[in-house]
Amino acid sequence: MIRCWTSAVQLTELFISSLVHLAYGFYIFSTAVAGDLSQALSDLLYKPNVDASLKQEEGGSNEATTNAVDLPPIVLVHGIFGFGKGRLGGLSYFAGAEKKDDRVLVPDLGSLTSVYDRARELFYYLKGGQVDYGEEHSKACGHSRFGRIYENGHYPEWDEDHPVHFVGHSAGAQVVRVLQQMLEDKAFPGYENTSANWVLSITALSGAFNGTTRTYFDGMQPENGRSLKPICLLQLCRIGVIIYDWFDIPWLKAYYNFGFDHFNMSWRKIGLWGLIDCLLGNAGPFASEDWILPDLTLQGAIRLNSHLQTYPNTYYFSYATKRTRQFLGYTIPSGIFGIHPLLFIRVLQMCLWRYPTDVPPPYKGYRDEDWWDNDGALNTISMTHPRFPVEHPSYHVVKDSECQPLQPGIWYYKIIEGDHILFIVNRERAGVHFDLIYDSIFERCRKHAFRKTPTLPDHTPQ
Repeated sequence: MIRCWTSAVQLTELFISSLVHLAYGFYIFSTAVAGDLSQALSDLLYKPNVDASLKQEEGGSNEATTNAVDLPPIVLVHGIFGFGKGRLGGLSYFAGAEKKDDRVLVPDLGSLTSVYDRARELFYYLKGGQVDYGEEHSKACGHSRFGRIYENGHYPEWDEDHPVHFVGHSAGAQVVRVLQQMLEDKAFPGYENTSANWVLSITALSGAFNGTTRTYFDGMQPENGRSLKPICLLQLCRIGVIIYDWFDIPWLKAYYNFGFDHFNMSWRKIGLWGLIDCLLGNAGPFASEDWILPDLTLQGAIRLNSHLQTYPNTYYFSYATKRTRQFLGYTIPSGIFGIHPLLFIRVLQMCLWRYPTDVPPPYKGYRDEDWWDNDGALNTISMTHPRFPVEHPSYHVVKDSECQPLQPGIWYYKIIEGDHILFIVNRERAGVHFDLIYDSIFERCRKHAFRKTPTLPDHTPQ
């Protein structure tokens, strides 16, 4: 009887959670479509009459643009289910923050592809050429070795003398760390001179450095952090993504793409039986575990971190978010109105997390209570700096004046009150905090436009 009741509760929770996520996804999609239609109608009805003097004034701004070209670009890297410039019409994942500086790039990477695949895509987005996922990796994961072609890279001069600043949200921060390691390991064929020094700074917004317990609530198996539970939210997501890619509707995928084109799941290539094979879990990214969720489990993050370093010539800064507080010895959501409706129940769930007692803990010294503070998607302990399996050098910033001047090779982090989507998509929710945080990020990047002599030793996880 108890087992039946538990199953009924779990199915009800799955139904409600699926409904909420579908509704929010439809809201984002419809908002983007409505914005594009409104803009198109406005352009059609009200063609601006620009006089000669205004055109001359606009032409005179080229000098400022030329000066901006000399600055290292700031690259904004989106997180899971995110999108870059050119997707979802005029909607901005970073809520227009890219307009705050004259030299900002917003790449569109796979929204559900693995951290590894996204790091490869990011390299070729900047440097140019056809994305090469690597022969060994491609064979192991069952997808094409080569992907999208960037005829002209967005920053082809990128090298040690022309480094870049990266700002990553959520999983995007881990993507940048993996890319930096690939550069140091000279992992790109034809580019033997790459190094970690190609990265001038990394700024993380709610960065997924150490994984999240959220993945287990959504369906990842805590036993291994790789496979899915038979019935869960992620199974529904898996089925939806496979069908979406199989139908392969060009205009729809041009508007939003999960990033699995290199798996060739289109009906044109695999037919009906190929679709059935993917749905049964025998083929595709979910069969080979070459997608983002296994990288976001605690075990997956530890596997990644065991190969990633913090480098002495790079500046690191992290904003960790949380929407919890302590009350009578319990961790609870810090409020109702300050948390996005999509995330409130998730914040509460993560406050109650207990690692299964019949499963070995993900690392030595693990404690549930360390992972209770969260922002609805990630645990706050995960967002400050790389901690597991080896803790990297870090400094908790309370006042900016305490850490001036910044030193490279150390993770400076702030803990701020906010949920996981406070500084993306919907700018109005963050209000003045939105402008303050992005202004400080861009100001910091411009202040450290040129590399200084390293002051700290290289930190290599053992």
